[in-house]
Amino acid sequence: MKREVQLPVFPLRIVSLVPSQTELLFELGLGERVVGITKFCIHPKEWFDAKPRVGGTKCVDFEKIAALKPDLIIGNKEENCREDIEALEKDYKVWMSDIYTFEDALEMIFEVSGFTNSQEKGIEILKSISQAKDAFTQPIDLKKVVYVIWNDPYMVVGKNTFIDDMLYYAGYVNVVMADRYVEFKVEELKTLDPEVVLLSSEPFPFKKKHVDELKKHLPEVEIKIVDGEMFSWYGSKLTKAFPYFASLF
Repeated sequence: MKREVQLPVFPLRIVSLVPSQTELLFELGLGERVVGITKFCIHPKEWFDAKPRVGGTKCVDFEKIAALKPDLIIGNKEENCREDIEALEKDYKVWMSDIYTFEDALEMIFEVSGFTNSQEKGIEILKSISQAKDAFTQPIDLKKVVYVIWNDPYMVVGKNTFIDDMLYYAGYVNVVMADRYVEFKVEELKTLDPEVVLLSSEPFPFKKKHVDELKKHLPEVEIKIVDGEMFSWYGSKLTKAFPYFASLF
C-alpha cells in the first residue's frame, strides 16, 4: 500500500479483520491483547464465543471498532475492502498483509510475531510448518485440477492467488490460466480437461449433492469436497495443511 506503519510501543489492543490472522494471533499467545475480531473469525472457538465482533471482513462496523479503542488493526489487502481500510487508517494504526504465495505467508507470520513481541512463539510456528512441509512427499506426477470456490455460477481459482500456489505444494497443477478468480460454466470446465475437480468447503459450503450434479457433466473426472481452510488460510493453519494434503492421496 506504499505506506509505513510506525508503532511507538508494542500493541496492547489489537483488532483483527482476517480469520486466518486471528487464529495466528491466538497461536502467538496474545490472549487479552486481541480485543476485536470479525464474525468470520471462527477459530479459536473460545475467541469466537467471547470476543467482540466488529462486523465482517468486507463490511466493518466503525462504531464497534471505535468503542474498542484499538492501538493496532490488522487486515489483508484481498480480504478487506479498500474503502474500509482507507477510512480506518485516518484514525488508527492499520497494518495490512498482501499474500500470494506460501513464502509470503511465512513472511507474514514472521512480521506479525515481530511487531507483537512474540518472536519466540512465531519461530516455533514457522519451524512446525517447515517440519510438516518436509514430511510431505509431493507426488511426482501432478494432477490437473480445477478448484471451485462458489456455486451458481461456478467460480474457480486462477493464477496469482495463494490457493493456486498451495495447490502446487499439495500435488496439483491448476489448469485455470486466467488471473485471480473467474466465473466458469460447466461446458467451459470440460474444455480444461481436468483430472480432478476440488470443491472447497468455503466460502460456499459445497455438499454431496453438488458433487453428484457435477458428476453428471464430468463423469470421468474425480470430484471431491476439500477443507478450504487448508488451501486458503495462510496463518498458523499451515501447520496442519501438509498432513491434510497427504490424506488427499
